[in-house]
Amino acid sequence: MDSMDKRTEKEKMLAGELYHAFDKTLMNDRQAAKVLINKYNTQLATTLEGRTELLQQLLGGMDESDPPFIEPPFYCDYGYNIHMGSGSYANFGFTVLDACRVEIGKRVLIGPNVQVYAATHPLDGHVRKGCTGPEFGAPISIGDDAWVGGAAIICPGVRIGNNSVIGAGSVVTKDVEPYVVVAGNPAKVIRRLERHAAGDEAAVEKLGS
Repeated sequence: MDSMDKRTEKEKMLAGELYHAFDKTLMNDRQAAKVLINKYNTQLATTLEGRTELLQQLLGGMDESDPPFIEPPFYCDYGYNIHMGSGSYANFGFTVLDACRVEIGKRVLIGPNVQVYAATHPLDGHVRKGCTGPEFGAPISIGDDAWVGGAAIICPGVRIGNNSVIGAGSVVTKDVEPYVVVAGNPAKVIRRLERHAAGDEAAVEKLGS
């Protein structure tokens, strides 16, 4: 790492470059997130308004008029790097390591125990050095109307296209194009989905029949 680099560890993290996660500022940020997460998961706000208020404090971006619905327990590192679109839903055990930006589109469905990793470590153990060494991240995006099946793992830097489906238990290591179904470890395309024009009610009725 460049000893002349005057940026903060947080700035390096957000840029997707090597940084030290045990920097005091970042540790404080994670602790602040833990406090909100603990409230969300254990107090279980009795109203939708109470749950939405906690998400507004935790997440980096959401549609307040049509907020996402995340079933507790929910886990993340910072929260402020997560942006979740309107009408999206995440089932129990959703885990996001948000060292970099995680963009979740509109009307996305996320199954139970899905894990999204926008954080990773150097492969070289001499660089990694356990808790004392640096780590880095890469942004992840999940397009509108995607469906991520239960226990799927989304790896750093992956982009999932609109309307695509990730099979349960898949490990997604590469970008997923729109309108496909992928499954397996590593996830591969197993089916292509038909594209429908917006407002194509006949096509929707056919799919539901």
